[in-house]
Amino acid sequence: MTDTAREPLTLFFDLDGTLSDPSDGITRCIQYSLESLGRPYPPKAELVQFIGPPLRWTFPRLLGSEDRDLIDKAVAFYRERYGDLGLFENSVYPGISELLERLRQDGYRLCVVTSKPTVYSDRIIRHFGFDRFFLKVFGPELDGRFDEKSELIEHILHELALDPRRTIMIGDRARDIESGKIHGTRTIGVTYGFGSQTEIAAAEPDEICRDPAEIRPAILRLSR
Repeated sequence: MTDTAREPLTLFFDLDGTLSDPSDGITRCIQYSLESLGRPYPPKAELVQFIGPPLRWTFPRLLGSEDRDLIDKAVAFYRERYGDLGLFENSVYPGISELLERLRQDGYRLCVVTSKPTVYSDRIIRHFGFDRFFLKVFGPELDGRFDEKSELIEHILHELALDPRRTIMIGDRARDIESGKIHGTRTIGVTYGFGSQTEIAAAEPDEICRDPAEIRPAILRLSR
């Protein structure tokens, strides 16, 4: 029988708002999409709240419509700009590179688990040179499969044959925390991204970190 306590922990890192700040690219692409549809668009400050959730959740709220054809057009316009330009309008949070290097040296297994489609998130991870740290990048398909993070986490746990008790989901939105808890993972909420302290605290993660420097000590506490 396998002694799971001796297995290294697997760390699921959200991307947007946890590893990097994509606010310029995402908000500009939302604005571009709405403008292309002939709709007025809000300023960046009002659009930041939509960073994290899937586009098929975001656009119905921005457009005030559940019309599938309209939503598909909005997503297509968004991706038209995002695929060439928007995904690179992005910056790594201070301390993240050092954190990932230290965690790799510690022997943890690292995966990216994001609501951003894999085709984009994989390019971003490679752009930052982070592919050397991560075992694999997991995200939704462009057709919407695995848009729900809870479904994505369930898929990953099955694909990698992971014990959820030896897995930690780390993210900046309540959806990250709730999705991990549904499947029995430990959870760390970060408040330097796009989820407020109130949002993160309400999701009741095992640990809350206000800075990337606090993540490794939180992981060590959860690994005991």
